[in-house]
Amino acid sequence: MTASRRYREVHLPPAEDPLALMVRLARSGLFDPYVVYEGLDEWSFAGGALVSVRLDAGARSLSVVEQRLADLTVEGWRAYGWAAFELGAALAGCDPDTGTDLLHLMVPCDEVRAGRHGVLVRSVRAEGLDRLVSLVTAGGESASEPAERIGLAVADMGNYRAAVATALVDLHNGSPLQKLILSRRLPVPVPVDLPATYAAGRRANTPARSFLLSLGGIRAAGFSPETVAEVTGDGRVTTRPLAGTRARTGSVADNARLRADLLSDPKEIHEHAISVKLAVEDLAAVCDDTCVSEYMTVQDRGTVQHLASTVMGRLREGCGPWQAFAALFPAVTATGVPKAAAYPLIRALEGGPRGLYAGAVLVCDADGTLDAALVLRSIFQRDGSCWLQAGAGVVQQSRPEREHEETCEKLRSIADHLVPDTPQAP
Repeated sequence: MTASRRYREVHLPPAEDPLALMVRLARSGLFDPYVVYEGLDEWSFAGGALVSVRLDAGARSLSVVEQRLADLTVEGWRAYGWAAFELGAALAGCDPDTGTDLLHLMVPCDEVRAGRHGVLVRSVRAEGLDRLVSLVTAGGESASEPAERIGLAVADMGNYRAAVATALVDLHNGSPLQKLILSRRLPVPVPVDLPATYAAGRRANTPARSFLLSLGGIRAAGFSPETVAEVTGDGRVTTRPLAGTRARTGSVADNARLRADLLSDPKEIHEHAISVKLAVEDLAAVCDDTCVSEYMTVQDRGTVQHLASTVMGRLREGCGPWQAFAALFPAVTATGVPKAAAYPLIRALEGGPRGLYAGAVLVCDADGTLDAALVLRSIFQRDGSCWLQAGAGVVQQSRPEREHEETCEKLRSIADHLVPDTPQAP
C-alpha cells in the first residue's frame, strides 16, 4: 500500500441535470473503469481505480473485503462496485461454480458527486482535479432524446414456462422451498449504446436506485426497484423487499384496477409475506430492535407495480456494514425461501451462473455507510454478448403462463428504451 493519499476537492454550484452530467462523464472516454450510482439524494461518478478489491470464486466470507478497506490509507475514501449473485452461494458454503470474480470494488482516482446543493469534484491528483473541474463546468448542449429504438420482442421462445412447471413439481413434492425466483435471459442481437440507453431508460423509469458501469470486465446499466441493504454511519440498517407484481399500462384506470387486484391476490400476498418474514430473520442475525416499519404498500417501478415493505434494525455491537450486507445478500426477492435450498435449483433450471443479475451494485464509505442496490431491470454486456434478464417468484399457487407474463412486464422497463449504437460521423 502506498503512503497516505488525500483527495483534492472543489465545490461547485448546481449546474446541469445530474443525469446529463453523469452520462456526459461516462461518454467522455477519459475514465476506465467507471461507475455511475444514483443514490437516494445524490448522483456519483467514480473514474479510474486508485485501489481495487476483488473476491474470486474461492471466497467464503467478506472478512478480506472488510480488512482491505480498513487498511486503506486514502483519507475520506468511497468504494464503488458490484457483487455477483453467486457470492451468496459462496457465503452459504456452496460451490458458486463460476470462473469469474464474485465481487469487484474500486476506490476511484477521480470522483464527482452531484446533489441539490451543488457538485463536489474530487481527485487524488492536482492535474486530475483541474481536468475534472473543466469537464464539469464545460457543460454540454441539451441532448435531444434519441428517436431510434431497438425493437425487441420480450416473449420467451424457449423453455421458461416448462422450467416454471418443473419448479412447481419440486415445490409440491416435499422440497424445503417455499418460493423460488426463476429468471430467463433475453439476448440483444444488435449493438447497444449503453450510456444513451441508461439516459433514456432513467427518464422513463421510477427506480429506487440506478447505475451505469464499466468495471471488472462487465458493462451494465440498470434501474433497481429496491435496495438490498442501506446502512448508516450510526448503525441503522434498512432493507426494502418487493414481491408481488402487476403491470402499469399508462392508463390511470387500468393501473388502479391492477393495483386493487394485486392487493387482493392470495398468491401475491403469500409470496410477499414469506419474503418479508425471511428478510426479518436475515436482519435479526446481525441487528437488534428489528421491525417491519411499512408493510405491503404498493410501489410504482417503471412498467410494473409491486407490493413493498420496509424492514429495519440496529447493528448489534461487534457487527458492521459488511456483516449486514452478508446477512441480507442476495436479496430474498431475487433468490428464494430458504435461500440455501434455492441456489442449486436456480442453477439447474437456468442452466448457468447469473453473474451480476440479481446481485448488487453498491457504494460504501469510510464512515461505515453502505448502500447496495438490487440488480434487476438491467442490461448487461460481457465478452461480446449483450442481454436482458428478468424473473418471477414461483410458489405453490403459481401458474407458468402468469409467471412468464410477469417477466415480460418487467423486461419492458428496459427493453422499450434500448438505443442502437450507431457509428459517429467523421
